[in-house]
Amino acid sequence: MILLLALATSMWAGRVSAQAPETEGQTPTSTVVAPGGKSQTEERMQQHRFWDKKNAWLFAGVGAARTFDYFSTLNLRRRGDQEILVTNDLVDNHAAFAVVEAAGTGVSIGASYLFHHYGHHKLERWTSIVHFGLTTSGAVRNYCLKTVHPRSTP
Repeated sequence: MILLLALATSMWAGRVSAQAPETEGQTPTSTVVAPGGKSQTEERMQQHRFWDKKNAWLFAGVGAARTFDYFSTLNLRRRGDQEILVTNDLVDNHAAFAVVEAAGTGVSIGASYLFHHYGHHKLERWTSIVHFGLTTSGAVRNYCLKTVHPRSTP
């Protein structure tokens, strides 16, 4: 999360410095050259709407993975195990925990939008792919843990 924030801040700083006023030694050019020799039609094909079909499926996958994580964590707590990433009090308050899971989905969509806005379309997609993968693997891990059996004193 902090890495995404730092990356977004550095992208914004690059945009601001790119808009700095010209110095006296520079002469403005009126020709537009596509970077790397790409034609403008190739560049237009790489641009897409934020809510296109692929992003909609990726965001739905992130939401489904967060829902899966919600129920696997509640199952983990019912079996007597301890949550390691957030406090047990938060998990035991089902409404608050649902809000945290929904906020995680919203933050993921927001980070994807920042990448989309600044033209980093591969990172836009990979944000959701990585979030989906990590959340799903964490939920599967929760189900794979053994049930804690409390020790009874004789």
